[in-house]
Amino acid sequence: MNKRNLAIDMFRGLTMVFMVFVNDFWTVLDVPHWLEHFATWEDGMGFSDIIYPLFLFAVGLSIPYAIDRRYEKGLSAESTLGHIFSRTLALVLMGTFICNQESREMVGCRWLWVSLMVLGFFLVWNQYKPEWKAARWLRVAGMALLLGLAICFRTPEGKWFEGLWWGILGQIGWAYLFCALAYLLCRNRRWPLALVWLLLCLVNLMAVPMRGGERLVPHNFLTDLVDALNLGSGSTAIMALGGLLTTLADRRLKVARAGVGFSAAAVLLVLGLAVHQGWIISKNLGTLPWCLLVSAIGVALYTLLRVLERKGWTGWFKPLQPAGTATLTVYMIPYLFVAGWVLVSPSIPSWLCGWVGVAKCAVYTAVVIGLAWILTKLGIKLKI
Repeated sequence: MNKRNLAIDMFRGLTMVFMVFVNDFWTVLDVPHWLEHFATWEDGMGFSDIIYPLFLFAVGLSIPYAIDRRYEKGLSAESTLGHIFSRTLALVLMGTFICNQESREMVGCRWLWVSLMVLGFFLVWNQYKPEWKAARWLRVAGMALLLGLAICFRTPEGKWFEGLWWGILGQIGWAYLFCALAYLLCRNRRWPLALVWLLLCLVNLMAVPMRGGERLVPHNFLTDLVDALNLGSGSTAIMALGGLLTTLADRRLKVARAGVGFSAAAVLLVLGLAVHQGWIISKNLGTLPWCLLVSAIGVALYTLLRVLERKGWTGWFKPLQPAGTATLTVYMIPYLFVAGWVLVSPSIPSWLCGWVGVAKCAVYTAVVIGLAWILTKLGIKLKI
């Protein structure tokens, strides 16, 4: 039976903690630049630019365990395929709702719309107890609520609810779908998955402009195919598939895991710096140097957490555990604070800046984690 990998929970938890932290920077002033997102054509990356791709890496780390666990329970390939599609649909739908209210001005009470959106998510995707018969009706009510919100959505120009760029959760959903299907087809055969990862890297080099703005090659079938799969330049799938391959390598190794892991991180770092000669480091463009450098960080961090897990040095993670086991709940709670902010529309005091502002964001993150813990104890937990 697949034993739960605590290192993945810690990796996912740390990533979500930092995601809540950096996503609150907009409520304070003058955050140090190295902590923020860098501009599209600014060659480099800030701390904020590594969080989202590390979460994609965490998604990939989990895929082999999640799928193999279903097979160990005796569930069929058809059932597993349906589970993959249902998870993808959930992430894409949630991402689309969030993207619409974040990216577009809307008519009406935005704070109410956002609050009802979060309520709808919890009604539909809460982890209800199996014996609770009312769960079906609560899910139906949540679906009706979300449908009503989508129908009522309007911009000042009269535009309707749209797919747009799917939002962060939607992008995670498409990358998850691609990697989960790839693993379902290949299972523990690593070399075909490694070839797919290399092909995605090649597609990325073809799809993303070089330093001077020119492209390595014109648009072609491969770049169009990856774009049609909602993977953009392939960067999201590169990150998620990198995590998946890391799990497969970790399972294969019996000795010297730490040495191999840190060596692999060093190789990715060197490759990233080599490709950097032709392409800038840019999260917004999804360049290959950015992918490889963040992948190096992901492999190194996972290797370190694996070492801590084997030595039993995991007590520090207990206060952060909800972020690793109730991750989606933690991600959604801040939108209730966003609704409150929109309702009150406060001005940011001038003293809430610099490191004082950063400290405020850290306190806010702790509050969100605490609220997720309370909700979990009350039986309220998002699970797809």
